[in-house]
Amino acid sequence: MFNIQKAVSRLDFAPNLKEIRVTDIKKGIGVFTPRPDKPVSFAVLKQALKKAGYVLDAANITVQGSLARDNQTWIITNESSGQRFLIEGSTVELSEKSRVEITGSWKTVGEGAAAKEVIQRGSPKQASFGDLQKRYTKSPFIAASFVTMTRAASGAYANLIVPEPAAPAAPIRVTSPGLTVYKGGAVTPRLYLIHQHLGNLEVNRQLFDVSVSYTPSPRLQLELELPVSRTSFNNGVSSGSGSGLGNVTLWSKYRFFRKVKTYGDRQAAVRFGVELPTGKKDAPSQAQINAPAFVRQQLTPINGGTSAHFDVAFSQAGGRVIFGGNAEGILRTERAGFRLGNEVRVQTDTEYVLLPRKYQAPGHELFLILETTFIHRATGRLNGSAVNGSSSTEYYLAPGLQYAARTRFVIEGSYQFPVVRNTGPLVLRTDRNILLGIKYLF
Repeated sequence: MFNIQKAVSRLDFAPNLKEIRVTDIKKGIGVFTPRPDKPVSFAVLKQALKKAGYVLDAANITVQGSLARDNQTWIITNESSGQRFLIEGSTVELSEKSRVEITGSWKTVGEGAAAKEVIQRGSPKQASFGDLQKRYTKSPFIAASFVTMTRAASGAYANLIVPEPAAPAAPIRVTSPGLTVYKGGAVTPRLYLIHQHLGNLEVNRQLFDVSVSYTPSPRLQLELELPVSRTSFNNGVSSGSGSGLGNVTLWSKYRFFRKVKTYGDRQAAVRFGVELPTGKKDAPSQAQINAPAFVRQQLTPINGGTSAHFDVAFSQAGGRVIFGGNAEGILRTERAGFRLGNEVRVQTDTEYVLLPRKYQAPGHELFLILETTFIHRATGRLNGSAVNGSSSTEYYLAPGLQYAARTRFVIEGSYQFPVVRNTGPLVLRTDRNILLGIKYLF
């Protein structure tokens, strides 16, 4: 929803972003009141929404002003902006210079300097100038409502936007094919509380991960992900801890498919990532903890050196239910003689808009989320040699909640736990992974 509001707010005639409102999210109905001193254009509005990935199907507009006749054509002129609108349809009982408020279907006829704004008229409402001043003291002269649908709107009143359901919310752990905000982005700090074990070795990790994304076009998103972690361990004989920067990852996402419909959305994207060898590589020594070298290396913030990531993501939303998933492959290289095995990940995401029960306008949604993660990790390497017992196949469930506290601000949390863990004797076994995070759109 914020993506559409921001696209409209960049127009010269648009009001502040907060004044662009959705009044019925299911039917795609909403309203905004343009600035009083700027001329408006249906064609410009349509193009702005197209750049943001939406289709403007129709719009209604309300104009106040004085009437005049040019031969057989009636024209209403607004005094604040001086803009003239041609009137089509019934002109019964109209008289020149009378002050009226007219509502009707809005369109632009012609292009460039020859373009004209046209109102397909219903019944005009006669009003005195004093009445209009009183009613519009705090509001500009036009109230427009508009629609973005891939097919004609039903009913006589074609209104606002078919938004991306769940926006600005998104999957928590699963890759989303969405692009956050066109010509904007998101800041997403997340805290992971992870507990692992291997035999009598207990490991606790606190991973703080910050990602910053920017969307320069309706199809492309760029992202930087920066992790910092602290790891503590105890095997009943010795203990220790360490902290440091993890590998920074640069991402690019390309959305190659999108189909918007009333109260629904389908989209798909590919994502490419490069994990840079920036993380702390020093592992605890044998004197600090009596464990094999491959196990001790897993106590660092990194899983290897430069790594290539590739994944494909898809989502489908309809009504209160959103379903999505992604498949990702990771190719790792060694760093300090160590790397975990190359990985294949398959994840799914199911979301349900739990609240509000009467879902008319966007905002204050509570999403109930269930995510799954399947991971297959091939044999790892140490000092150029394959390490037997370092492969694994795991499957996790992660129920979660996500709350859209504001249009731009989301709070989220999930609890991941193992269902299947077929791991080698040298692989740390994850018992739980708690995620707490927020997301701010800009």
